[in-house]
Amino acid sequence: MSYVVSCIDGASRNTAVCEYSAWAAKQLAAPVMLLHVLDELKSQAETELSGNIGLGTREHLLEQLAELDAQRAKVALEHGHVLLQLADEKLKKLGVSDVTQRQRHGELAENLLALEGDVRLAVLGLHGEASANQLHQVGSQLETVIRTVHRPLLLTPDTFNEPRSAMLAFDGSKTTEKGVEMLAQSPLFNGMPMHVVMVDADTANNWEKLKWAEKVLIEGGHEVHVALRAGDVEATLHQYQTEHDIDLMVMGAFGHSRIRQFLVGSTTMAMLKESRTSTLVLR
Repeated sequence: MSYVVSCIDGASRNTAVCEYSAWAAKQLAAPVMLLHVLDELKSQAETELSGNIGLGTREHLLEQLAELDAQRAKVALEHGHVLLQLADEKLKKLGVSDVTQRQRHGELAENLLALEGDVRLAVLGLHGEASANQLHQVGSQLETVIRTVHRPLLLTPDTFNEPRSAMLAFDGSKTTEKGVEMLAQSPLFNGMPMHVVMVDADTANNWEKLKWAEKVLIEGGHEVHVALRAGDVEATLHQYQTEHDIDLMVMGAFGHSRIRQFLVGSTTMAMLKESRTSTLVLR
């Protein structure tokens, strides 16, 4: 079964993640899997104190440290269960009846990769547990997830704002053309105006590619606006989004274009740090 996988951690942004997950589940008519991952490496880094104990240290101190580690792991496990239960209740209040809870150990990226066969869309917060209350920071695992996972990722801001229009960053490559076809067919965007924006030279060839994208999306039932602009990719896309009050940006992590360089690299993370709206990353 294909799920909307809602990635829950200890951050206060879980509410927005649940609300975006509920919106996506209704649009896609899909069940939700709540996923909480216990980061063992982080836990070990916080609790591994035995190396500080030299020869001659009393044995009972090591036993106390081992007991402390065990207690901390137990508390983390129970805390995760509570977070999942609270998220489950939130989703059901939002009208999602088919909710599954899953808790796993390891890192978020490797767990999402292992679950890919069941993932239709993964939803996670731009700001993770470690960067909560820091507006210009993104989750520490976000870049790894973007580079690793091959399913669509919906990255959410701190508060929910139901998407009513979307903007696709388009470069005219074969792979981004597949992205256009996917958007045209996806029920996630039913009834939503679509803006297709290319940042490149004003040439007949580029306009031809944009007109093709426009035609495909119109055939998919969308109101479509296309634009071809020059300039820095990051700044130009932000400017267009602001000018047209667009609340969902869509980008594809494929190809070798300027947008590809924009998405997978330091510029991408800089852009996400400044993002105040939801962003859908297509793979």
